[in-house]
Amino acid sequence: MKIAVQADPFDLGVELAGFGAGRADVGAVVSFTGIVRDDTGAMDALELEHYPGMTERAIAKIVEQAVERWSLADVIVIHRHGRLGIGEQIMMVATAARHRAAAFEAAEFLMDYLKSRAPFWKKEHGPEGTSWVAAKDADEDALKRW
Repeated sequence: MKIAVQADPFDLGVELAGFGAGRADVGAVVSFTGIVRDDTGAMDALELEHYPGMTERAIAKIVEQAVERWSLADVIVIHRHGRLGIGEQIMMVATAARHRAAAFEAAEFLMDYLKSRAPFWKKEHGPEGTSWVAAKDADEDALKRW
């Protein structure tokens, strides 16, 4: 298992190289990489704040739930913080499981959690100044299926 909350960019290829390999119980690896996007057309950057230690513990708890629920063999969760530009990688989730359905479902579960419940505070920067990002109903609705 790997859980990292970091300011530095990550290399998706390096992170996934060998993930789940060499294990007889792994039949599927699923990965997702989140990219900073500009929904409004007026954003220059996204800034993420968090409390070190608290954020990692919160993510570790949800990873433990996913491992137990879907019998995962391995998990990677990397989430960046700090000021990120449009198009930069913001996070990744990778899951390794016996079957693809479990790997996909667990990855979606983790992504939904990271989007709406992980303790990060997001601020958009643009030509008009800065504004905090409010929770979205669609993100909250996505959690209801779990």
